[in-house]
Amino acid sequence: MTNGTDETVDRVRRFRAGAVERGLPPNAAERWVRSLRPAAYLADGGDGPVAARLGGRPRLPHGAPVPPHGFVASVDCALLRADATDPPLPADGHLLFFAVPDIDFTGRREDVVRYVPAGTATAELPAGEGRELFPGRELRTVAYGPSTQESGSFTRDQYGDPPPQDEYMRTYGLSEAWHAAGGDGHGGVDWRLQLGGHPLVPNIDPLEGLRGYDPDEEGSERTRTGGRDDWTLLATWRCGDDAPDEVGLDGLVVHWLVLRRDLAALRLDRVLTFVDMWAP
Repeated sequence: MTNGTDETVDRVRRFRAGAVERGLPPNAAERWVRSLRPAAYLADGGDGPVAARLGGRPRLPHGAPVPPHGFVASVDCALLRADATDPPLPADGHLLFFAVPDIDFTGRREDVVRYVPAGTATAELPAGEGRELFPGRELRTVAYGPSTQESGSFTRDQYGDPPPQDEYMRTYGLSEAWHAAGGDGHGGVDWRLQLGGHPLVPNIDPLEGLRGYDPDEEGSERTRTGGRDDWTLLATWRCGDDAPDEVGLDGLVVHWLVLRRDLAALRLDRVLTFVDMWAP
């Protein structure tokens, strides 16, 4: 975990005590703590500044090409707390996210994330150009908190694949101790957009399929040797009832995944998407 507020520090302290009470080994609890990643969770309502705009038509630099996919969100990076996420986002400017809310919209896609530097002259994309997903709305509530890894992924990461069977039960105990120490980690807000942290996993952890995959190496094998941390979660969109009626998938989740080195260089042409959903 790369950052920590007093609230997070207190929660970790309560978690460690709860793990001891459950008879869990201290080294297992420390593995859990090291796996935490800071994240920002954006939601409707509140009286803060507009940290993100969800839906509607994007504001693009003059002369920029029309995006091939639907506009999902624009995030004002300057309004996020410094060191709020892992991976770290740009200090200012806007990140624009595009997708199609469809279970088949998975893999490497053209132009799914754009970065607009601060001070760039922009204009709203005219009506009739591009694909509008849903009416625009403002996200003014931003909650910060540690993001936890899905239990099965954590167990396999820490103990190998397949891990010893008893490690799954031990991880279940760690998860119980963590939630008993402070809830869900994102302030109880009904968030729509998550930045950084670990993926939300209805069925499949998208990062597990990227182990060892390097787009710079032709024919790169996806094995454990490449390391999970090369790829990371940039953002997650919980579609909810925002998805168009014809989609009918209010349990849809869209992830944007990026290589850490690409994000640091603001090279966003190799971002991968992964779409998952809860069973209706």
